[in-house]
Amino acid sequence: MTATYLADQLRLGSVTRESGLRQQVVEALRAAIISGRMRPGVVYPAPMIGEMMGISATPVREAMLDLAREGLVEVMRNKGFRITGVSEHELDELAETRLLLEVPTMRAVARRTDEETATALRELLPLTEELERAAETSELVTYMQMDTEFHTRFLLLHGNEQLVNVVRSLRNRSRLYGLERLAKAGRLIESTREHAQMVHLALDHDHRGLEKLTRRHIGHVRADWARTEG
Repeated sequence: MTATYLADQLRLGSVTRESGLRQQVVEALRAAIISGRMRPGVVYPAPMIGEMMGISATPVREAMLDLAREGLVEVMRNKGFRITGVSEHELDELAETRLLLEVPTMRAVARRTDEETATALRELLPLTEELERAAETSELVTYMQMDTEFHTRFLLLHGNEQLVNVVRSLRNRSRLYGLERLAKAGRLIESTREHAQMVHLALDHDHRGLEKLTRRHIGHVRADWARTEG
């Protein structure tokens, strides 16, 4: 992976969110780590990342310290930040825990979809279109950010914020090294289209169909997305 290519993935637009620059940097770096754009074991100096993102090193250091508290990076004194790895066993446990939490939650949303919930579900459809465009163009950092947004917004319709926080943490600790390979092969778009299917199944109150699809969707994490190269 060239520095130029990573820079293209990490480049930020204008700061428009209330959370400001630091949070945008945190989200971009977190997505780059999870998607495998930033590789385990590699040390990244803050000035280099800042140059890639078109910003100073200070917000990068602040963001990296936030990510260190999440266990995604390690501080290397006077060198930078090293991306931490996740073992195959840990990836298995993360995927299994997600299945235990997300499948019954998604099913519950479909079973009790009222008009208010239906409106919120329809508002997710433009996001599924953006996800497909990101998959088609291999913009994996953007893809990971929108993928997390989709799943957390869907799960929030169940009304349990604590559960959503746990699922977000599980997703953040995963590593999806296979995404780039699948995107280049044109296969990422296949699983990406499942997002829109989830919305329509919930709108149709098809809780059994949504449960089956959610199991298959999370199954991609270990079958394809998190599979290491080689």
